Amino acid sequence: MARNPTTDPAAPRRRVASPKAAAAAGTTAAPATTLRKKAVISGPRAKSRKVAATPSDLDRLQALIVTSLEDDKGENIVTLDLAGKASFADRMIIASGLADRQISAMATHLQEKLRDNGFGRVRLEGAGGSDWVLIDAGDIVVHLFKPDSRELYGLEKMWGADLDEPSEG
Repeated sequence: MARNPTTDPAAPRRRVASPKAAAAAGTTAAPATTLRKKAVISGPRAKSRKVAATPSDLDRLQALIVTSLEDDKGENIVTLDLAGKASFADRMIIASGLADRQISAMATHLQEKLRDNGFGRVRLEGAGGSDWVLIDAGDIVVHLFKPDSRELYGLEKMWGADLDEPSEG
């Protein structure tokens, strides 16, 4: 049977967290051990800066992504250079898959290959059977679409306006 700490003197007492409450209760204050308290005591965090990827790392990452998508039978794979156009990534890769299961498998396989090759944590959105899956691999963002959704959103037209323009020469 549990003991009631307010009526039973043999019941264990809780420590009081704040020094004011401890003084009022006549006990000692518990040490500040929670992460939030430690963060408040240590002060504000220093701003972290994203380290820019070298061109060789970016090319290696792009090659790994494209190879993975090709191995999983991704169709119409397009790479767009976003340098100077967007701050969230340097490149964007867009590919199509014919079914939800194929798109989900492409995303899962890509995530595993990137992790196994030391490219850190990769974030996925929409992998639970949707028409559009976004994979954030840091400096490269990958979009996997069903063909009709890809045409509807038109990311190639939005980010790579020069794709359909004839080359001068």
